[in-house]
Amino acid sequence: MIERITSFPHDAWLQLRMALWPDCPREEHLAEMAELTARPDRFAQFIAHAANGQAVGLAESALRFDYVNGTDSSPVAFIEGLYVVPEARTQGVAKKLVEAVIDWAKSMGCTELASDASLDNKASHAMHLALGFQESERVIFFRKRLTEAQ
Repeated sequence: MIERITSFPHDAWLQLRMALWPDCPREEHLAEMAELTARPDRFAQFIAHAANGQAVGLAESALRFDYVNGTDSSPVAFIEGLYVVPEARTQGVAKKLVEAVIDWAKSMGCTELASDASLDNKASHAMHLALGFQESERVIFFRKRLTEAQ
């Protein structure tokens, strides 16, 4: 079962976010979750539940109005985070989550759905391709500090 998260706080959502982004402090997750649920016109988040009710997957999506690499339209629905617990992978959970995002994106007037993955995340690349995404480009980001660190 796929559940759209519309209220905050939500314990299962927090646990899945912490698994996806373990370097992010709990307080930062909570602040972001409050912001996401406060803007249903811009953000949508979904939780997948197993038959026993356990939360096994998460998809967070946003409408992006700035340029999104490899797209031709605006706004573009963008998958900001997609996570399935290891024991539930390869069982169609990600597919159901992406389908929920697609339904939401269409309801928001989007004609494209975009996502990204780090260059070394081969499992994510394979999952995206299996779900019908097409690779649009590869990018390496650079930065240069303009001030010295304090």
